[in-house]
Amino acid sequence: MLWVNELILNRDHYTRVLSELVPGARRFLWIATADLKDLHVAGAGKKFIPFVDVLAARVAEGVEVRLVHAKEPGPRFRADFDRHPELLAGELFERFLCPRMHMKVIVADGAMAYIGSANLTGAGIGSKAESRRNFEAGWLTDDRGKIAELMDFFDTFYLGDHCIGCGRRELCPDPIA
Repeated sequence: MLWVNELILNRDHYTRVLSELVPGARRFLWIATADLKDLHVAGAGKKFIPFVDVLAARVAEGVEVRLVHAKEPGPRFRADFDRHPELLAGELFERFLCPRMHMKVIVADGAMAYIGSANLTGAGIGSKAESRRNFEAGWLTDDRGKIAELMDFFDTFYLGDHCIGCGRRELCPDPIA
């Protein structure tokens, strides 16, 4: 039975996806985005922290995280990322690049999924002010059948199925297959 079938617009991406969906994951988070930047989210005491700190905390709590993105993030993201050994060498975190990746998806525990236009950036899904953020739209759903289909599709990237016949292989820094 479908309980959640919610349209997410603009700032609601931050509230519903980054502030509720991501922290609510207990077993795994699968994240796909075209663009990945130095995104910050609210932390304790009204202090904003890098989103990679949230991912590192999820991993430290035993949540498996898969992150696939289209291009190498900038130096500020990289510096934040490099502070977390659980992300650099941990068994529960996997990150890879696919130059053709354009979907924006977050799946939590196979039970809830976001599918939409927002990249993992401050202006896309982050906490930017209304006047500084992109116009974004997406769906939040708990339709297990559709989430299973989405996860099967996502898994093909993780397994490297798309690498074999990819027409952009020369752009890929580290092909999976």
